[in-house]
Amino acid sequence: MFRIFERKIQSVFIHKVKKIREFLKTVAAPEFEIDIMNLGLVYGIDVQGGKVRISMTLTSIGCPTAGLLETLVKKTVSLVEGVEEVEVEWTFDPPWSPGMITEEGREFFEALGYI
Repeated sequence: MFRIFERKIQSVFIHKVKKIREFLKTVAAPEFEIDIMNLGLVYGIDVQGGKVRISMTLTSIGCPTAGLLETLVKKTVSLVEGVEEVEVEWTFDPPWSPGMITEEGREFFEALGYI
């Protein structure tokens, strides 16, 4: 019985993380016009019940869009069913690099002629 309950909790957790990832793909990094997931800015998503912590970075330490991105991330993730509180944790370890861009992100930049 405990294993069934444990699997159900794990399934709910996985579903919520997937939903959060989908929602974060709607948040564009203003300087690049690409979403923060494909740009590689989101390092981790931690869900504890209704509380969500997003661990993320910026393309540079002095990036002036930090406040805007934090607001957009919090508002967007709070739209996911069951999310009651959202915290953004900034980290620069490891520092962001173009190698963190996803394949989908690379295709986007190629289509724009950046790569």
